[in-house]
Amino acid sequence: MAFGVTREELNEWKAAIIRGEIAFLTHYWRDDERFPGLRTVTKVGCSNLERLASWCRQHGLNPDYIHRRAAFPHFDLIGAKQLEVLRQEGLSDQIVRFKLL
Repeated sequence: MAFGVTREELNEWKAAIIRGEIAFLTHYWRDDERFPGLRTVTKVGCSNLERLASWCRQHGLNPDYIHRRAAFPHFDLIGAKQLEVLRQEGLSDQIVRFKLL
């Protein structure tokens, strides 16, 4: 369940994915015992699976972990890698907004 984003932001993310763009959406999430202490996730989506897989490889991520959801395939970034990739992508607004430092 996503917290801390507006319906408009979610719809913009979905629209970008449908257009085949690499799209980012950072949000808060409920505690997950698999990832103690991590409160946010960044979903990196793209309907073009080859483009998304290539993006994953460029960032040292395994494309096997892409969530192949029908209309909105995405890769979940969490923890240190989330911060690293957001910095590389120039998304400092999300770093500040979700207090990732």
